[in-house]
Amino acid sequence: MPPQVRPFIPSIVLGLLIVYFGVQGLIGERGLLASKARAETLAERRLELTRLEAQRNDLRARVRLLRTDNLSADLLEERARALLGFADPRDVIVRLPDERQPTES
Repeated sequence: MPPQVRPFIPSIVLGLLIVYFGVQGLIGERGLLASKARAETLAERRLELTRLEAQRNDLRARVRLLRTDNLSADLLEERARALLGFADPRDVIVRLPDERQPTES
């Protein structure tokens, strides 16, 4: 290395470090440009959390109705029919086409 360049090596290294960290701060995984993607992900996760909390509350209410001290006969009958595949003669049954099998056209 020529002796004229040797005094500038620390300045060059420092400049490269500044450029590296500047680029990472702008376009890196946690940079300024990635904040929009993080905000969108956060909004999606909050919606999913709200949906899961509602589902959990519904399941808690159903479990509370199926306990022996507070048994709901209607809910018990509904669950038994769903699990066993039975239907009451007064029930209206609507059959939907099976999406797994191709329909004949």
